[in-house]
Amino acid sequence: MLTIAFSPCPNDTFVFHAWAHGLVEGAVPPEVTFADIDITNGLAERGELDVLKISYAALPWVLDDYVLLPCGGALGRGCGPLVLTAADAPADPAALRGRTVAVPSERSTAYLLFRLWAAEAVPGGLGEVVVMPFHEIMPAVRDGRVDAGLVIHEARFTYQNYGLRCLADMGEAWESSTGLPIPLGAIIAKRSLGETRLRKLATAIRTSVEQAWAEPEASRDYVLAHAQEMDPAVADQHIGLYVNEFTAELGDAGYAAVHGLLGRAAEQGLVPAVSEEKLRFPA
Repeated sequence: MLTIAFSPCPNDTFVFHAWAHGLVEGAVPPEVTFADIDITNGLAERGELDVLKISYAALPWVLDDYVLLPCGGALGRGCGPLVLTAADAPADPAALRGRTVAVPSERSTAYLLFRLWAAEAVPGGLGEVVVMPFHEIMPAVRDGRVDAGLVIHEARFTYQNYGLRCLADMGEAWESSTGLPIPLGAIIAKRSLGETRLRKLATAIRTSVEQAWAEPEASRDYVLAHAQEMDPAVADQHIGLYVNEFTAELGDAGYAAVHGLLGRAAEQGLVPAVSEEKLRFPA
């Protein structure tokens, strides 16, 4: 049996519901572990599971042992991380110079996009960067414990509830400068499984995505059970934003986005360089 780890977020539970529940014909259900992406990044670096959802930012460190699967992940448009500040804080990103910013992880794609943006938008550089669980970031900004926060996932739908303002949208900055979708979360599998099993695995995941779209109500209880008391309407928004054509197939635009992000980051010394060939799934 294959082992897999992904987050309890609605997009992941929606995508993997059919496969995890034995509803994909010819595919053995995997043994599922739920974990935040910062934890799955570490699991991948240690090579502990067969299949994982990780940050694209962590991909360069694990490609010797894992292959990027062409489906199941999170890329898209209009779905990037946000930089939030208090409503009365300066609206100029340059005001973040020397300030404290909370981020969900230093190995996250959100943080990589943020670093690329800040290199141009914050002359003189940031101050302290504090890592904290993403659900603690908005309260920390609201309470003045940090000057700004980088948020992901459903926070883009709920930050107004904390009296916060969006200073900058990392996805908007990325899309306007590249024209490419935003690479967020990757699905990887161990190269040691062999090309035949890897292809079957990709087919099972793609079928799980297609079945989720065909019967969205089938996964609803599973999604909401793991959504950490999230409002059902927010869960639906979350799925609608992060599960899209790139989830079913990366395609040329998806691969260009991943290679573009990691290439820019490598140029700035933020990640090891990765060849486009190494990113491609076996044909």
